[in-house]
Amino acid sequence: MCCWSVNNSKQIDGYPDYDVKTMAMDNVITWWQHLPSRIEPVIFTIGGFPVRWYGMTYIIAFGVVYLVTRYRIKNEKLPYPPVFTGDALTWAIVGVLLGGRLGYLLFYSFPEFIANPLGSIIPLNFSGGGCSFAGIAGMSYHGGAIGVIAAMWLFSRTRNVPFLKTIDLFVVALPLGYTFGRLGNFINGELYGRVTDAAVGMYFPLAPGNALRHPSQLYEAFFEGIFLFVILWALRKRAPYAGFLSGLYLFGYGFVRFFIEFYREPDAHLGLVFMQLSMGQLLCLAMIAAGIGVIAVSKGLANRQKGQVTGATK
Repeated sequence: MCCWSVNNSKQIDGYPDYDVKTMAMDNVITWWQHLPSRIEPVIFTIGGFPVRWYGMTYIIAFGVVYLVTRYRIKNEKLPYPPVFTGDALTWAIVGVLLGGRLGYLLFYSFPEFIANPLGSIIPLNFSGGGCSFAGIAGMSYHGGAIGVIAAMWLFSRTRNVPFLKTIDLFVVALPLGYTFGRLGNFINGELYGRVTDAAVGMYFPLAPGNALRHPSQLYEAFFEGIFLFVILWALRKRAPYAGFLSGLYLFGYGFVRFFIEFYREPDAHLGLVFMQLSMGQLLCLAMIAAGIGVIAVSKGLANRQKGQVTGATK
């Protein structure tokens, strides 16, 4: 058996400038840089159908939003029945899946959508005389956000509840659930970052070449997820009017995502689409503008309602 011999000065024999701490740090850095290739994206397989961590993170994300929202309703004495959270999230799930897929096809893969509209949406393969699950290749966060907003608007109409208050109720927990979605991207080894020579870089097996890349999925999980959640959670009881939290989330997400996109690899088939900006950055600029618009419109509606109440009491 061969082993390292360590002297009293904690230096490795034959390598006077290489101590144990340096060797341990090098091992940690090597482990970190090769971590993506050590992760198995499939949890288990049932009858040839793989159950992946990516799909599981979606389930965890919705579970987190459900539990945090139920906690708020119970502990903050909010006027919603017990079934309200589950019913609203059922609509949201449909919205995020349809919107996420349609958004990807419209924003990132429009030629594919035009060539095969139905086949690009339905994740089924009917070739060979049979039917098999082909998977959903490509989801857009911005499309998913639009889908959820549309679903919540329809849900609010059917339940006769205020739309902005309904969105505000769930938007506080949304970033925390979203954190798990980005972790799912990391486990899948997709949406990796741009090439870097920094020690924080990682080798992603699905990336072209053999260079270190920014783990942009983890940057997004922290800033778009945990960071925004902390802000919204701290302000949840101080929102001056309905719609403020929703507008703040739209602005905050667009703002942090815009800068993280400088570290994220642009889609290979699109590249940088306008003034050295990626498609994601252009959509984030639209999201920032939408957030400002929601805050302004919500404030106007709140002032108008306040004026009507004041006028009625004179």
